[in-house]
Amino acid sequence: MPCAADEILRIGSKRFTESTILGEILTQAAQRAAPAAHVPGLGNTAIVFEALRSGAIDLYPEYLGTIELEILHHSQAGAALAQVDQELAPLGLGVDIPLGFENSYAIGVRRDTAQALHLARISDLAHQPQLRIGLSHEFLGRADGWPGLARHYGLTATPRGLDHGLAYEALAAHQVDAIDLYTTDAKIARYGIQVLADDRHYFPRYDAVVMFRRSVPQRFPQAWAALQALAGRIDESRMIELNGAAELDHRAARDIARSFLERSGPAAMRPGFRDRLFGEDFGRLARQHVLLVLLSVAAASAIGIPLGVAAARWRALGNVILAVVGALQTIPALALLAALIPVLGAIGTRPALLALFIFALLPIVRNTAVGLAQVPLVLREAATALGARSVARLWLVELPLASPVILAGIRTAAVISVGTATIAAFVGAGGFGERIAIGLALNDHQMLLAGALPAAALALAFEALFGALVWLARRPGGRLLR
Repeated sequence: MPCAADEILRIGSKRFTESTILGEILTQAAQRAAPAAHVPGLGNTAIVFEALRSGAIDLYPEYLGTIELEILHHSQAGAALAQVDQELAPLGLGVDIPLGFENSYAIGVRRDTAQALHLARISDLAHQPQLRIGLSHEFLGRADGWPGLARHYGLTATPRGLDHGLAYEALAAHQVDAIDLYTTDAKIARYGIQVLADDRHYFPRYDAVVMFRRSVPQRFPQAWAALQALAGRIDESRMIELNGAAELDHRAARDIARSFLERSGPAAMRPGFRDRLFGEDFGRLARQHVLLVLLSVAAASAIGIPLGVAAARWRALGNVILAVVGALQTIPALALLAALIPVLGAIGTRPALLALFIFALLPIVRNTAVGLAQVPLVLREAATALGARSVARLWLVELPLASPVILAGIRTAAVISVGTATIAAFVGAGGFGERIAIGLALNDHQMLLAGALPAAALALAFEALFGALVWLARRPGGRLLR
């Protein structure tokens, strides 16, 4: 049935240049017929697929080889589009709209390295184990990535993980000797990279398609028709040109998509840093970032202060509480976010808030326990002598006296949350981390700064706010927690 008037078609994309551009093209094409929103920078295949399966997004650009090997776990790729679509049907998913080009994985080296060592094929790398190989993190773990490639070609080198957006610069700077690349990367020609032939035919075909929830054509019939009109419209040379507009000319994906759909070509004025910093998305990203911090710190305070009180009152229980909360703090933020997606069955704000809440707990619990432990025993005894019961003494005497230390813990939690909230963009929660994710994907330093500087300013603002609150709490008669 057609979508409700307020329903939005949500289109995701991964965290690399081409996926971001394709996601924006799909979004703007759909917007001509129905409300649609782009959720960029969702990370690797596992994250964006989980977002699709859970219904957090409705569709995203994908590649047939990736669907077959990473999602359907075929032993080898090469099935027809119709067969892949049929296999996805039991999951409530489908694949359609071949966009017209293939983007395969490949291995590339500098031309001077290729000439000096006579490298022309991937099999030639087996005779050069001393070469330093830098590979994207996803390629290191994919079924069709490095493990299978190394076995297929007998490669014994130990590669290092490297963000794809930084790989070309690392290669040009002689920090690595070989990298994985996409055959539609615009930087191949710019950096004079020698693409090694896949002489033993390891890599499958990676035709660009649209992967979607099967309900989309019925819920958004007009938008789906607009998307189907994109079939076959992007050939390989055109995709390289679009990638170049982002990676070399540093144009925004939104502008590149608009130019493509209007057939006006990619040429346009490059935006200045001020335009990027205070772009039209500034207000939305600021609201999302502040909301993530405020809600997570408020929830952590509501739970953390009582836990801190318990830790101060009962030493044995306190050791357990602090050990558990401390252990949670050691979990890498991105790993925790990725793990929470299947648990909650959603991407976006929910897993981001839960992760931020977990990371904010430790300083609040610890400072509450420390602050209460520092309350002089004589004051507690005096309150008891005046007839104050345990709860009244805690509320009227101990918490007010401990309030500067407790506020310092909340202050630390807030500043930590501002920084950690930038990671939340990798699961579609927005905030200034969205710009950082796009900047990493495009290796666009201005976009990175346009996300990092407001986040840093926000951290300073929270630091100043809580600094003022701590000062008020330390004044004679200051009892902010009363």
